[in-house]
Amino acid sequence: MAVNVRPLGDKVLLKRLEAQSVTKSGIVLPEAAKEKPKRGKILAVGDGKLLESGERAKFQVKKGDEVIFASYAGTEIKVDGEELLILSEDEVLAVVV
Repeated sequence: MAVNVRPLGDKVLLKRLEAQSVTKSGIVLPEAAKEKPKRGKILAVGDGKLLESGERAKFQVKKGDEVIFASYAGTEIKVDGEELLILSEDEVLAVVV
């Protein structure tokens, strides 16, 4: 997917992973009962946080990483009909390895 959005500063652009439609025990969940996933794949990163020294801080995440982020993190946007999320690197909790 070619993305024509470039995050600024310490922001990352990601796409949420699909929500589970069946529980581990095999129960099929209706759309209304599905929770928005808190995992996503990073599509783009900004330049890094501007430090007092004038340098840019290096990102701990990179394009292509699968991450876990805070529940109410970021701002949802639509680009070419796709729902994406822009959030601060601070709102990323972990990288899935």
